[in-house]
Amino acid sequence: MRRAFGWSRLLTAAVCVAALAHRLVWGLGPQTLSGENFFAYLTIQSNIAYAALAVVAGVIALRADEDPPWLTAARALVLSWTITAGLAFSLIVWQAGVRGIPITVPWSDIVLHFVLPGWAILAWTLGPGRGRASWWTVPFVLLYPVVWGLFTIWRGGIIGWYPYYFLDPRQVSGIPELVITCAIALAIFALVASGLVALSRIDPDVVFSRRAAERPPKGPATARPRIAQEPAVGRK
Repeated sequence: MRRAFGWSRLLTAAVCVAALAHRLVWGLGPQTLSGENFFAYLTIQSNIAYAALAVVAGVIALRADEDPPWLTAARALVLSWTITAGLAFSLIVWQAGVRGIPITVPWSDIVLHFVLPGWAILAWTLGPGRGRASWWTVPFVLLYPVVWGLFTIWRGGIIGWYPYYFLDPRQVSGIPELVITCAIALAIFALVASGLVALSRIDPDVVFSRRAAERPPKGPATARPRIAQEPAVGRK
Protein backbone atom coordinates (compact mmCIF):
# COMPACT_ATOMS: atom_id res chain seq x y z
CA MET A 1 0.00 0.00 0.00
CA ARG A 2 2.81 2.43 0.87
CA ARG A 3 4.64 1.83 -2.43
CA ALA A 4 1.45 2.19 -4.44
CA PHE A 5 0.82 5.47 -2.67
CA GLY A 6 4.35 6.59 -3.51
CA TRP A 7 3.77 5.93 -7.20
CA SER A 8 0.47 7.81 -6.99
CA ARG A 9 2.35 10.83 -5.68
CA LEU A 10 4.67 10.75 -8.67
CA LEU A 11 1.71 10.37 -11.02
CA THR A 12 0.03 13.33 -9.36
CA ALA A 13 3.15 15.42 -9.92
CA ALA A 14 3.18 14.46 -13.61
CA VAL A 15 -0.49 15.40 -14.02
CA CYS A 16 0.11 18.73 -12.27
CA VAL A 17 3.09 19.55 -14.51
CA ALA A 18 1.10 18.66 -17.62
CA ALA A 19 -1.77 20.91 -16.51
CA LEU A 20 0.62 23.76 -15.71
CA ALA A 21 2.26 23.44 -19.13
CA HIS A 22 -1.11 23.49 -20.88
CA ARG A 23 -2.25 26.48 -18.81
CA LEU A 24 0.92 28.35 -19.73
CA VAL A 25 0.50 27.67 -23.46
CA TRP A 26 -3.19 28.50 -23.27
CA GLY A 27 -2.41 31.73 -21.42
CA LEU A 28 0.05 32.81 -24.07
CA GLY A 29 -2.58 32.33 -26.77
CA PRO A 30 -5.31 34.72 -27.89
CA GLN A 31 -7.80 33.46 -25.28
CA THR A 32 -6.37 35.54 -22.44
CA LEU A 33 -4.03 38.46 -21.83
CA SER A 34 -2.46 37.11 -18.64
CA GLY A 35 0.22 34.97 -20.26
CA GLU A 36 3.02 37.44 -19.59
CA ASN A 37 2.13 37.42 -15.89
CA PHE A 38 1.59 33.68 -15.65
CA PHE A 39 3.91 33.15 -12.68
CA ALA A 40 2.40 36.06 -10.74
CA TYR A 41 -0.72 34.09 -9.84
CA LEU A 42 -0.82 32.57 -6.37
CA THR A 43 -2.70 29.61 -7.80
CA ILE A 44 0.12 28.89 -10.26
CA GLN A 45 2.88 29.36 -7.69
CA SER A 46 1.18 27.07 -5.18
CA ASN A 47 0.67 24.35 -7.82
CA ILE A 48 4.32 24.54 -8.85
CA ALA A 49 5.25 23.97 -5.22
CA TYR A 50 2.68 21.16 -5.06
CA ALA A 51 4.22 19.37 -8.06
CA ALA A 52 7.78 19.71 -6.73
CA LEU A 53 6.81 18.47 -3.27
CA ALA A 54 4.83 15.56 -4.74
CA VAL A 55 7.99 14.33 -6.46
CA VAL A 56 9.98 14.51 -3.23
CA ALA A 57 7.17 12.89 -1.23
CA GLY A 58 6.78 10.14 -3.83
CA VAL A 59 10.46 9.21 -3.72
CA ILE A 60 10.39 9.15 0.09
CA ALA A 61 7.28 6.96 0.10
CA LEU A 62 9.06 4.43 -2.15
CA ARG A 63 12.09 4.31 0.14
CA ALA A 64 10.67 4.64 3.65
CA ASP A 65 7.65 3.35 5.53
CA GLU A 66 6.86 6.71 7.12
CA ASP A 67 7.13 10.37 6.12
CA PRO A 68 9.64 12.40 8.16
CA PRO A 69 8.13 15.20 10.29
CA TRP A 70 9.49 17.93 8.03
CA LEU A 71 7.67 16.42 5.04
CA THR A 72 4.38 16.33 6.92
CA ALA A 73 4.82 20.01 7.82
CA ALA A 74 5.76 20.92 4.24
CA ARG A 75 2.78 19.06 2.83
CA ALA A 76 0.44 20.81 5.27
CA LEU A 77 1.79 24.19 4.16
CA VAL A 78 1.61 23.53 0.42
CA LEU A 79 -1.76 21.78 0.55
CA SER A 80 -3.21 24.71 2.49
CA TRP A 81 -2.11 27.08 -0.25
CA THR A 82 -3.26 24.82 -3.07
CA ILE A 83 -6.69 24.08 -1.62
CA THR A 84 -7.33 27.73 -0.75
CA ALA A 85 -6.21 28.76 -4.24
CA GLY A 86 -8.82 26.40 -5.64
CA LEU A 87 -11.48 27.96 -3.45
CA ALA A 88 -10.36 31.43 -4.56
CA PHE A 89 -10.58 30.38 -8.20
CA SER A 90 -14.12 29.14 -7.64
CA LEU A 91 -15.00 32.50 -6.10
CA ILE A 92 -13.50 34.35 -9.07
CA VAL A 93 -15.49 32.27 -11.56
CA TRP A 94 -18.65 32.87 -9.55
CA GLN A 95 -18.02 36.62 -9.29
CA ALA A 96 -17.33 36.82 -13.01
CA GLY A 97 -20.71 35.26 -13.68
CA VAL A 98 -22.43 37.65 -11.28
CA ARG A 99 -20.80 40.66 -12.92
CA GLY A 100 -21.55 39.41 -16.41
CA ILE A 101 -17.88 39.05 -17.28
CA PRO A 102 -17.26 36.22 -19.76
CA ILE A 103 -14.61 33.78 -18.55
CA THR A 104 -13.27 30.63 -20.19
CA VAL A 105 -12.09 27.77 -17.98
CA PRO A 106 -9.76 25.33 -19.79
CA TRP A 107 -9.37 21.74 -18.67
CA SER A 108 -6.03 22.58 -17.07
CA ASP A 109 -7.70 25.04 -14.70
CA ILE A 110 -10.25 22.39 -13.75
CA VAL A 111 -7.44 19.94 -12.96
CA LEU A 112 -5.33 22.48 -11.05
CA HIS A 113 -8.11 24.07 -9.02
CA PHE A 114 -10.65 21.29 -8.52
CA VAL A 115 -9.34 17.81 -9.28
CA LEU A 116 -5.91 18.07 -7.63
CA PRO A 117 -7.15 19.80 -4.44
CA GLY A 118 -9.84 17.14 -4.05
CA TRP A 119 -7.30 14.36 -4.50
CA ALA A 120 -4.90 16.15 -2.13
CA ILE A 121 -7.47 16.09 0.68
CA LEU A 122 -8.16 12.39 0.12
CA ALA A 123 -4.47 11.49 -0.05
CA TRP A 124 -3.70 13.57 3.04
CA THR A 125 -6.42 11.83 5.04
CA LEU A 126 -5.87 8.22 3.98
CA GLY A 127 -2.26 8.15 2.75
CA PRO A 128 -0.27 5.56 4.74
CA GLY A 129 2.84 6.68 6.59
CA ARG A 130 1.76 10.27 7.18
CA GLY A 131 2.42 11.68 10.66
CA ARG A 132 0.56 14.31 12.62
CA ALA A 133 0.91 17.95 11.65
CA SER A 134 1.54 20.52 14.36
CA TRP A 135 -0.93 23.31 15.09
CA TRP A 136 2.02 25.67 14.69
CA THR A 137 1.64 25.04 10.96
CA VAL A 138 -1.42 27.31 10.85
CA PRO A 139 0.33 30.68 11.47
CA PHE A 140 3.18 29.71 9.14
CA VAL A 141 0.65 29.06 6.38
CA LEU A 142 -0.28 32.75 6.48
CA LEU A 143 3.26 34.01 5.87
CA TYR A 144 3.34 33.22 2.17
CA PRO A 145 -0.02 34.80 1.18
CA VAL A 146 0.79 37.91 3.25
CA VAL A 147 4.18 38.41 1.56
CA TRP A 148 2.73 37.54 -1.84
CA GLY A 149 -0.18 39.94 -1.37
CA LEU A 150 1.96 42.89 -0.31
CA PHE A 151 4.37 42.33 -3.20
CA THR A 152 1.50 41.92 -5.68
CA ILE A 153 -0.20 45.14 -4.59
CA TRP A 154 3.13 47.01 -4.82
CA ARG A 155 3.91 45.51 -8.24
CA GLY A 156 0.39 46.17 -9.51
CA GLY A 157 0.70 49.84 -8.65
CA ILE A 158 3.80 50.02 -10.86
CA ILE A 159 2.70 48.00 -13.90
CA GLY A 160 -1.05 48.64 -13.61
CA TRP A 161 -2.00 44.94 -13.56
CA TYR A 162 -3.24 42.68 -10.77
CA PRO A 163 -3.75 38.89 -10.96
CA TYR A 164 -7.05 39.08 -9.05
CA TYR A 165 -9.70 41.76 -9.28
CA PHE A 166 -10.14 42.15 -5.50
CA LEU A 167 -6.52 43.39 -5.23
CA ASP A 168 -7.08 46.11 -7.83
CA PRO A 169 -8.08 49.43 -6.21
CA ARG A 170 -9.85 50.36 -9.43
CA GLN A 171 -12.25 47.40 -9.16
CA VAL A 172 -13.16 47.70 -5.48
CA SER A 173 -15.01 50.45 -3.65
CA GLY A 174 -11.94 51.53 -1.70
CA ILE A 175 -9.30 50.60 0.85
CA PRO A 176 -11.85 49.25 3.41
CA GLU A 177 -13.20 46.70 0.92
CA LEU A 178 -9.65 45.74 -0.06
CA VAL A 179 -8.66 45.19 3.58
CA ILE A 180 -11.83 43.24 4.40
CA THR A 181 -11.42 41.01 1.34
CA CYS A 182 -7.79 40.27 2.20
CA ALA A 183 -8.73 39.52 5.81
CA ILE A 184 -11.41 37.07 4.64
CA ALA A 185 -8.86 35.41 2.34
CA LEU A 186 -6.39 34.99 5.21
CA ALA A 187 -9.14 33.57 7.39
CA ILE A 188 -9.87 30.96 4.72
CA PHE A 189 -6.17 30.06 4.59
CA ALA A 190 -6.17 29.58 8.36
CA LEU A 191 -9.41 27.58 8.28
CA VAL A 192 -8.10 25.22 5.58
CA ALA A 193 -4.82 24.76 7.44
CA SER A 194 -6.68 24.01 10.67
CA GLY A 195 -8.80 21.45 8.87
CA LEU A 196 -5.72 19.70 7.49
CA VAL A 197 -4.10 19.60 10.92
CA ALA A 198 -7.29 18.14 12.36
CA LEU A 199 -7.46 15.51 9.60
CA SER A 200 -3.85 14.56 10.30
CA ARG A 201 -5.06 13.24 13.66
CA ILE A 202 -6.64 10.38 11.72
CA ASP A 203 -4.06 7.61 11.60
CA PRO A 204 -4.31 6.04 8.12
CA ASP A 205 -2.22 3.05 9.18
CA VAL A 206 -4.71 2.22 11.93
CA VAL A 207 -7.61 2.62 9.49
CA PHE A 208 -6.09 0.23 6.97
CA SER A 209 -5.00 -2.29 9.59
CA ARG A 210 -8.48 -2.27 11.10
CA ARG A 211 -10.04 -2.88 7.70
CA ALA A 212 -7.60 -5.70 7.06
CA ALA A 213 -8.46 -7.27 10.41
CA GLU A 214 -12.17 -7.13 9.62
CA ARG A 215 -11.77 -9.03 6.34
CA PRO A 216 -12.48 -12.76 6.43
CA PRO A 217 -9.40 -14.97 6.00
CA LYS A 218 -8.66 -16.11 2.48
CA GLY A 219 -7.93 -19.68 1.41
CA PRO A 220 -9.66 -23.02 1.98
CA ALA A 221 -11.87 -23.30 5.00
CA THR A 222 -10.23 -24.93 7.97
CA ALA A 223 -11.44 -28.37 8.94
CA ARG A 224 -13.84 -28.47 11.80
CA PRO A 225 -12.17 -29.85 14.94
CA ARG A 226 -13.15 -33.32 15.93
CA ILE A 227 -14.88 -33.79 19.21
CA ALA A 228 -13.24 -36.42 21.36
CA GLN A 229 -15.57 -39.23 22.14
CA GLU A 230 -15.60 -41.21 25.33
CA PRO A 231 -14.71 -44.89 24.96
CA ALA A 232 -17.73 -47.13 24.71
CA VAL A 233 -18.62 -48.87 27.91
CA GLY A 234 -18.89 -52.66 27.56
CA ARG A 235 -22.28 -54.19 28.03
CA LYS A 236 -22.83 -56.71 30.76
